[in-house]
Amino acid sequence: MARLPRVAFLFLGETLLIPHLYPIVEALAAQGGELRIECWVATSVHQGLIADWLAEAGLGDVVRIRHAPGYRDLPALKHGENPPLPSKLPTLLRLLPHLFGARVVVCAEQTSLWLPMLFPFLRMRFVKTSHGVGSMSARDDRRRRAAWRLLVPSDAEKATYRARGLPDERLVVTGYVKAGFRALAHPRRLFADDRPVIVYAPHWQRHRSSWWSWGPQIVAMLAAQDGFNVILAPHQRLVEKDPHVRDVLAGVAGLPHVHTDLDSFAMVDGSYMAAADLYLGDTSSQVVEFLIRPRPCVFLNAQGVDWRATEDHGFWQCGQVVDGLDDLPAALGRAFAEQSRYEAAQRGFAAEVLGDASPQATVRAAAAVWAAAGG
Repeated sequence: MARLPRVAFLFLGETLLIPHLYPIVEALAAQGGELRIECWVATSVHQGLIADWLAEAGLGDVVRIRHAPGYRDLPALKHGENPPLPSKLPTLLRLLPHLFGARVVVCAEQTSLWLPMLFPFLRMRFVKTSHGVGSMSARDDRRRRAAWRLLVPSDAEKATYRARGLPDERLVVTGYVKAGFRALAHPRRLFADDRPVIVYAPHWQRHRSSWWSWGPQIVAMLAAQDGFNVILAPHQRLVEKDPHVRDVLAGVAGLPHVHTDLDSFAMVDGSYMAAADLYLGDTSSQVVEFLIRPRPCVFLNAQGVDWRATEDHGFWQCGQVVDGLDDLPAALGRAFAEQSRYEAAQRGFAAEVLGDASPQATVRAAAAVWAAAGG
């Protein structure tokens, strides 16, 4: 009797990748028992989250969770905190023999694509799903060309890869897979009153971020005002680039109108983007998720970029752009009154880059993996 095709999902990176990949596991497992599905995890944090969700979905006996080489058991981290990871390349090289016999390997980040890039003779098919969308996406990374299939959210995103020479048959438009992620942390009521909520979400890369130039001043400004409640939940990798961010946020964490988070899973699952009424940021792709439901945005041009002359700041058309820190309070004050000026651009931008942002995106992604497995 022939063995069922084997599909391996790689959860080897930061927890921010999980909501882009896990929905495909669940959708594929729900189709029936004609595949052997396994999730390779790097830490006990990954394992705990995924095991709980599978159990809640009644799929705990359908999907096997396996420890990747170098697996780290971190019992002190119990709430989805971003864990310290084993070194990725050594992990991948040690994992490779365990992947022999898999029909398909599915990942959400470029690092795992070192395997098909370095070993093009491998028989398993690597399928990469997108994480992060919009004009800042690193589409030119040569590792992406090693994927057997790239799952992209929209026709516009597909066109960017086609322009880089990737053939149509390797590009599958699914819609935005993370939109089908159902296990949001839904943090408790954050504030005692119903003042509008600002989320400040600076990018983690210095050359793209407002944090290093303006961040501490913005935190102080938001802490001192009383017209808004404030969520301070930057990209989870910011703290690794500037550990001082912990001290800055700790200095305002006790204020009743300020909620800070640098560690929990709510930082990456979409909870804070859903809870906010106004987005304040620079170039993080989180704004695209925020704009699934159009709301006011204020963008911070801390680098003084001539953004209208570049191809990678297109989303700044979706809100006010602040070129000087002194102009920020006034921009925030008029953001709701001026929202009607930007709503059409916001809807158009979200539709263009996300494609279908319904749970059907996950169904299409699962169908693409099924097809890769020969189903």
